Amino acid sequence: MKIENFEISCSDNTNISATLYTPIKTSKAAVMIAPATGIKQEFYANFAKCLAENDFAVMTYDNRGIGRSLQGKLKKNKTSLQSWGQIDMPAVLDELKKRYPDSKYHLIGHSAGGQLVGLMPNSHDFSSMFNVACSSGRIANMKMPFFIQAHFFMNVVIPLSNLVFGYTKSQWVGMGEPLPKKVAQQWAKWCNGQGYVKTAFGKSIHKHNYDTLDFPSMWLNAIDDQIAINENVDDMLEVFPKLKAERLTLNPQKYGLKEIGHMKFFSRKNKVLWELALKWLEKE
Repeated sequence: MKIENFEISCSDNTNISATLYTPIKTSKAAVMIAPATGIKQEFYANFAKCLAENDFAVMTYDNRGIGRSLQGKLKKNKTSLQSWGQIDMPAVLDELKKRYPDSKYHLIGHSAGGQLVGLMPNSHDFSSMFNVACSSGRIANMKMPFFIQAHFFMNVVIPLSNLVFGYTKSQWVGMGEPLPKKVAQQWAKWCNGQGYVKTAFGKSIHKHNYDTLDFPSMWLNAIDDQIAINENVDDMLEVFPKLKAERLTLNPQKYGLKEIGHMKFFSRKNKVLWELALKWLEKE
């Protein structure tokens, strides 16, 4: 396969970093991998290579303020979680469409990558969506003792870190890369509410496609994921009233794995699970 690193210019003239994995043969379809909150695109590299080896063109990227897309000092970064969905994600899809104009386009969303799809003005261009560990992340639904950990992170660590450092040191608690202040603030607000992004409808969000998206989608979560629990998947799906949704809850023991959790679907050690994504893409 060919691997190309490049930059994408967004509608507000901000550049974000992306990588294209081009298969040797003619591609069956084009796939956009949308990352979880604060997760760099390198995390998805092995998975992207696997898809490309199976003749799918794949594009990964870093949201603004994250990884190679961070410009300047993080504490001066004005990025919001909302801007990832409204500006970054549509720019990536537009680039994918430009490079593969006669293709079908599929979204593989990890956590926030699937949650934010309805903010994309061009989201109807997707033929399907395959979501991993995607849910509302509603704290009120979480089980003890993880409820305490989540509440502490969202409502103590985030505001305190923002106050002291001007950004959120989420890496201190194993929650990915350091986050721009407004990203973390919005993340906490949405997870404290119901329906995640729905809490901003009519407030900071006045236009979206959540009401009209109706393409096929698969929603995977795992029994050892304490964030994307079934109640929170239910909560997120209620924001997509017309979406054609299938669901599958994974048990790591069934696949001979120690854990899957919120992050490890994309681990090379768990590549036995990648067949689920390949089968979905082949079908859709």
